[in-house]
Amino acid sequence: MHIAARTNMTLPFYTPERVSRGRAMTNQWNAAEYDAKHAFVYERAKGLVELLAPKPSERILDLGCGTGALTAEIATRGAEVLGVDRSEEMITQAKRKFPALQFEVVDARELRVKLGQVAARSWAGTASKVDGAGKIDKADLVEEAPEVGWLGFDAVFSNAVLHWIPEAGEVIAGVAQVLKPGGRFVAEFGGKGNIQKLVRGFQRAFAALGMRPPAGVSPWFYPSVAEYAGLLEKHGLEVREASLFDRPTVLEQGESGLENWIRVFRQTFVDKMGEAKAQRWIREVERQCRSEQFHDGSWVLDYRRLRIAAWKA
Repeated sequence: MHIAARTNMTLPFYTPERVSRGRAMTNQWNAAEYDAKHAFVYERAKGLVELLAPKPSERILDLGCGTGALTAEIATRGAEVLGVDRSEEMITQAKRKFPALQFEVVDARELRVKLGQVAARSWAGTASKVDGAGKIDKADLVEEAPEVGWLGFDAVFSNAVLHWIPEAGEVIAGVAQVLKPGGRFVAEFGGKGNIQKLVRGFQRAFAALGMRPPAGVSPWFYPSVAEYAGLLEKHGLEVREASLFDRPTVLEQGESGLENWIRVFRQTFVDKMGEAKAQRWIREVERQCRSEQFHDGSWVLDYRRLRIAAWKA
């Protein structure tokens, strides 16, 4: 196994342990805004598709597909791709952009059950057309789904998604279940130390304004190589490649880039605080972060990425 990691840094703000035991409030998405101003999320991930190396006729699941750009990229290699995302807004946009591809609203923490339901709906519709009856027990179809390939994927692919889900064990268990024996899991997401400078700016801004961070809105999960590899091995996935690396990322829109980023990727902060407080806080975050993260007319965020490739025995 090839493992490369640079200096591990702690992230003192909103680790999984600080998220409530219930389901944390997750970010809501403006799909059009995401496509218009934050295309770097998928444009910087073309190398991940190369690592996946999709082949013609393979069945591949794009987990957290967003608006479908990388789903479409994988499909150009001849693979049969299903794109899934928890966000209805993202899936609606993906279907609009790529009508020839298949997309479904699926929570990554409930992969096997949800994909079984997708299979049941599809088969019930097909049977109705074939025999005019459509009398199919959907519960049976969910159980039969692995036998006919709906849950037997050659690969599961995921980009820039898994750091949003602190219930990593649930996600990985689902990935292991839907993969065929010998199938592979290729993923990239925020790793240990991701946006640490920005997070410190968030903290300083709250302190300077005498405000408390909104509670229950931050499901950020930025694991180390060892932490995530251990979870994968626990669920029967053999890690063959893993790396943690810096990826400084220049935001679009110049001076307004950081505010745009916050309003898309930390929308739950804004919603919880209310617009008036959010405006004050954003201005203070900009002031706190400017010396370190505003260069040559653009905001530059200190992204760190964890890239993983693992195989099911």
